[in-house]
Amino acid sequence: MTSGKKARSQRRTPAPPPVRSTGGGGRRASPKVLAAGAGAIALAAVAAALAFALTGGSSSPSSTGPVTTLPDAGTAVQLFKGIPQHGNVLGSAKAPVTMVEYIDLQCPICRVFETNVMSTIVPRYVRSGKVRVEARPLAFIQPAQDSQRGRLAALAAGRQNRFFEFAQVLYFNQGAEGSSWLNSLIIRSAFASIPGLDAAAASSASNSSQVAREASRFDTEANADHVGGTPTIFVGKTGGKLTEVVSPDVSTLSAAIDRALK
Repeated sequence: MTSGKKARSQRRTPAPPPVRSTGGGGRRASPKVLAAGAGAIALAAVAAALAFALTGGSSSPSSTGPVTTLPDAGTAVQLFKGIPQHGNVLGSAKAPVTMVEYIDLQCPICRVFETNVMSTIVPRYVRSGKVRVEARPLAFIQPAQDSQRGRLAALAAGRQNRFFEFAQVLYFNQGAEGSSWLNSLIIRSAFASIPGLDAAAASSASNSSQVAREASRFDTEANADHVGGTPTIFVGKTGGKLTEVVSPDVSTLSAAIDRALK
């Protein structure tokens, strides 16, 4: 887990432009998402949710321990305070531009994107009512059951309109890739770190078939959009065709949004 001091230091340090995480190791796209039919994906998502329920979401001994408020939770909450949320959608329903982001909560490049790029885009474009953001969490990164656990929990938080706070808290506290940091303890702690979120209800919703079906829908959409890694970002006029933004740093993403606003 990244300490609050370390997380703040990392956010101040200029980062290279984020790119889709498609090559090497655990950041490659899941063959199931890219090649399987929608029906098979749906069954896999439901099965994963049932396994999560039966095991209590534990994957390592470190998943047990006291629930604590996570570092930088206040920063995450403040970023989205007052902005309308509905499930996995952030921003005004009347926003003229839509941005779709395919993300994985374990993805280190997603962390750079969310903490360095979106921390600028949200105040500039989303809070002002110009852009609505639709987040579609995936489960690419190994161990895949950890990514699945994380996205089910994020979607459960979304049922209380706290998806974006939950995801941002985890990005601020992201552990080393492949270290099984995304366990049931950090999820419970993330729930507890968000004011107004009913942690017990969110934990229950994480195991529900409704949330599993929602996750399955994002897999189907990723397949249709030929998503090969995370983060993958699309921008365009609301209700129109969305175009992928390659290497979405603040400059390139702002330019894409400005073009769509014309």
